[in-house]
Amino acid sequence: MPDIKVGVLTISDRSSAGIRSDRSGPKIIEFLQKNNYQVTFYEIVPDEVNLICEKLVFLSDELNIPLVFTTGGTGFTPRDNTPEATKLIINKEAPGIAEFIRQKSMEITKHAMLSRGIAGIRKSTLIINLPGSPKAATESIEFILDTIPHAIELIQNDPESEKNH
Repeated sequence: MPDIKVGVLTISDRSSAGIRSDRSGPKIIEFLQKNNYQVTFYEIVPDEVNLICEKLVFLSDELNIPLVFTTGGTGFTPRDNTPEATKLIINKEAPGIAEFIRQKSMEITKHAMLSRGIAGIRKSTLIINLPGSPKAATESIEFILDTIPHAIELIQNDPESEKNH
């Protein structure tokens, strides 16, 4: 069904330095591919606001990828900067997505209330922050999977544009 291009950006100081292997990014990619999403970009970056912003802008503005998932950097530690970086580069927030993910996740563990992940739109790209845990990240996508194609369609096909009149 969906053949949506996706970028996956893992945000982790330890994984980007090669100290720990990234388990979340590959797990997300595997899950998305099983559900007919086309992962066209994957990278690991340290939890540095400027680097996260740079990559998100590149994915949106240069590669025109319609859907980007970040994983990691959404918690309470001083180095968790993903939501702050995302807020700097989006044009619109999509709070319902992040709220729904947190709500469904709290049915599994109360620790989900500690996630500060957000979702938003930059140009024609939907960016969704996911937790850093492989299990929590894939569960989060599963919660919203059936809504994503409609969201992408709305973002990419502005009903007010001339081509639709």
